[in-house]
Amino acid sequence: MQLDLAKYIDHTALKPDTTKEQIDVLIQEAAQYEFASVCVNPYWVKRCYDQLKETSVKVCTVIGFPLGASAPEVKAFEVKQAIKDGATEVDMVINVGALKAHDDATVKDDIAKVVEAARHQAIVKVIIETSLLNDDEKIRACDLAKAAGADFVKTSTGFSGGGATVEDIKLMRETVGSDMGVKASGGVRDQETAKAMIEAGATRIGASAGIAIVQGRQGDSTY
Repeated sequence: MQLDLAKYIDHTALKPDTTKEQIDVLIQEAAQYEFASVCVNPYWVKRCYDQLKETSVKVCTVIGFPLGASAPEVKAFEVKQAIKDGATEVDMVINVGALKAHDDATVKDDIAKVVEAARHQAIVKVIIETSLLNDDEKIRACDLAKAAGADFVKTSTGFSGGGATVEDIKLMRETVGSDMGVKASGGVRDQETAKAMIEAGATRIGASAGIAIVQGRQGDSTY
């Protein structure tokens, strides 16, 4: 069966120097190709919602991005504001330092506060930042995200020197089982890689090279 790759893709623009004109192009492309969502920084959520509300494209934003070291209450506030502005999906970054220090209670509470703030109004994806973790830490992060009630686990911000790998997607899928989504983000630039991620268990792809992916050519983006 032919995959409708566009339905897997969060069409992404998260660089700090992204302009209004670039966001408008992102919106137009997402509507044209019917991507799953646009994934943008919180400042752009309302603009995206206003232009996409009559389409099937969702608005996704990032929380505690890209470091994950904000206070849980700050992340929760970001979520509530994003929902007011029109977001129905939020991708939060975990407290990576707390995870590496084996402070699992803090990590779980951090995620749980975001889940509670979303109150079933927005899907919560938990970015575990795989490039900074060993396999045991990846498994713990996924287990904590599941225990806190998140909807997805996600590989990467794209800002910490590494992105998604097939091996990480397989590990994450094995850890969370079939009840959660798994999002591959960072370095997915072509159709072959996107299909490999989906075959490994990804149910969403985060990429700024979404058009190149669906058109079967090589993208030049790092995210």
